[in-house]
Amino acid sequence: MPAAPRDNARGILAMNAASVAFIVGDSIVKAVSTAMPLGQIMVLRGAVASALLVALCLWTGAFAAWRTLFHPTLGYRLVGEIGATLLYVTALMYMPLGNATAIFQVTPLAITAAAALFLGETVGWRRWTAILVGFGGVLIIIRPGFAGFDRSAFLVLGAVFFVVLRDLATSQMPAGVPTPLAVLNTASAVMITGFVLIPFEGIFSRYTEWQPVSDRHAGLLALAGCVLVLGYMLLTFAMRVGDMSVVAPFRYALLIWSFLAGLIFFGDVPDRWTLLGAAIVVMTGIYSFQRERLRARAQRAAASGPVP
Repeated sequence: MPAAPRDNARGILAMNAASVAFIVGDSIVKAVSTAMPLGQIMVLRGAVASALLVALCLWTGAFAAWRTLFHPTLGYRLVGEIGATLLYVTALMYMPLGNATAIFQVTPLAITAAAALFLGETVGWRRWTAILVGFGGVLIIIRPGFAGFDRSAFLVLGAVFFVVLRDLATSQMPAGVPTPLAVLNTASAVMITGFVLIPFEGIFSRYTEWQPVSDRHAGLLALAGCVLVLGYMLLTFAMRVGDMSVVAPFRYALLIWSFLAGLIFFGDVPDRWTLLGAAIVVMTGIYSFQRERLRARAQRAAASGPVP
């Protein structure tokens, strides 16, 4: 049976919509962090996201595969998701949204490097060069040792490490694990981690105790939970309906939305070094995507053999 034709226009639209959803969620978290600690944010946002995912699992019948949650790769996904959430949301509390997002965009390059080192995937010298140049762009954004250096940037790099762990574990996850169930597993674990943080809030946040929740903040965090789930659904849809080599580079639209959100809601104006570093990260990421597309095309041609 021939494969379904790819719809790149819809895929690109969905990828951009996912970027908007993620930035809306990050903006809400950053705004609410001035009124409550990290753990409280994780619990309230996670409760809404988990409730939505429970409904999705019930609708799709994913709970029938609950035994698959005991596979070891799910444990690595939990560690990756929890670590990434802790570090990235903490960084958002203290640094401009656009800067954090720009540094985070090195994640695809880091995943490529990790796949070569730990999964034995073939990465040629061109893509290794792109990875090194991309991390050079991150150093331009961070500027360690220079004026404007923000230590919170290292929290974002730590979050990248945990996202790489999560995504590598996801790539090794058995096909029988339903996606909604796997996402619910991590979302609920992050929510529970919020409760665990109660004695340690002073380490991560401006507050040492949970704060009263206004109707406004409750509504905002409910919206953050909704757009988090929506973003993941749109991202999954984009990668399924479109060609990855065409659709994936549009994830960098996230940078545009993050700079706009930072300017409009927080008055953050990125300096020229941040813009330069972000441009380098984006260009090397797109180049790496294209090299992977060409490599996959060459492999398919070699597998098909000569035409008789």
